[in-house]
Amino acid sequence: MKKIAHIQKSAPAHWVGNGFHVNSLFFYEQDAEALSPFLMLDYGSPKSFAPSTQPRGVGQHPHRGFETVTVAYQGEIEHHDSEGNRGTIGPGDVQWMTAASGIVHEEWLSPKFNASGGVLEMAQLWVNLPAKDKMTPPRYQEIVKAQIPTVVDEGGARLQVVAGEYAGKRGPAMTYSPINVWDTQISAGQTLNLSVTDGYTTLFAVLKGSVKVNDTQTVTSPALVVLAREGTEAKLEALGADATVLVLNGEPLHEPVVGYGPFVMNTEAEIMQAMQDFQSGRFVRAKAAA
Repeated sequence: MKKIAHIQKSAPAHWVGNGFHVNSLFFYEQDAEALSPFLMLDYGSPKSFAPSTQPRGVGQHPHRGFETVTVAYQGEIEHHDSEGNRGTIGPGDVQWMTAASGIVHEEWLSPKFNASGGVLEMAQLWVNLPAKDKMTPPRYQEIVKAQIPTVVDEGGARLQVVAGEYAGKRGPAMTYSPINVWDTQISAGQTLNLSVTDGYTTLFAVLKGSVKVNDTQTVTSPALVVLAREGTEAKLEALGADATVLVLNGEPLHEPVVGYGPFVMNTEAEIMQAMQDFQSGRFVRAKAAA
């Protein structure tokens, strides 16, 4: 079994724009090397929104040097960006946006969902890019639920393979470094026995419910479990109620991480260049953000 390195509760909930009420489970400034290649995870627990004619979400803002992965559990989220990509994701869908050399995007509750009201639940993960890929062209992947293979564990738990591979099934997301993103649902009393790669970073983001990790530690959501890199096995058991755990597993990049707001690069000089490029309009090439 991979040993538990540490467990941390999420930070208090805060608003991102006026549409996303989230708990930050981790952020790279805590320990970039231990979390690598993952940078950040925000979880928006179920929140009810009344019908509204006022747009709700986050307006245009830039990114460079990494990828954003948005998972919709309930409700609908709409995306526009400076590459001309537009899309709406709903329950079970995933939006994988590679900012890379630079993109300007905006995220809103979809007009339909905003007008009718309802419950929104979502998560957003930031994945770092290797230094050699940070200035590649931006890319947008909209992954619908039907594209994501499901593995049913012998303990009864369900695992959606968003990226990487599990039990012979490969996720649809294209990635720049070896990573696994598995969205798991474990019913009360069920167990999930995971096979993971030795030497990889392994994180359990406990989004809903309570779980026992490796038959030893009980963790209640929202919280993060960081496992030691040594070892190839781990175990989760849902206690008392159904649990949702986002399992993140990837090869560490072992590269410097320097970030400033929406930019994550390898040096201070690259951050300064990103700021200059954004301010001079170089992030918006032939197309304007919608």
